[in-house]
Amino acid sequence: MIKLQVIGNLGRDCVQREVNGKNVINFSVAHTERYKNSSGVTQDKTIWVECSYWTEKTGIVPYLLKGKTVYVEGTPEADVFKKQDGEAVATLRLRVREIQLVGGKDTGGTTESVPKGVTAETRVSEPVQHEESADDLPF
Repeated sequence: MIKLQVIGNLGRDCVQREVNGKNVINFSVAHTERYKNSSGVTQDKTIWVECSYWTEKTGIVPYLLKGKTVYVEGTPEADVFKKQDGEAVATLRLRVREIQLVGGKDTGGTTESVPKGVTAETRVSEPVQHEESADDLPF
């Protein structure tokens, strides 16, 4: 299994659709890294990831707005195609298994806290906790 984890900002408001009776939430996440080139000049490199989240838990939709910071985890897919001018382009897509709101800015420019119910609701799976004593181990 290949797993990709991304923390970044939403590039646009999410779009929720119904496809064959199932809900899909589409959004894009931008992750920007700063680095110094060989001349010592600081530069930014931004990678865009197109995300699809197939879920029945759509309560997060009102919070997936442009500029919000999110953590997404899932299975990556890469596509290569040629533009009309013949230039080769690669895209990175992610089939989301887990999403969490990390933070972000509201329209007033202040940091907004994440509503308590949203993070728990948006998790695809919760970790299973086992309470076994050492005497119950099979070996």
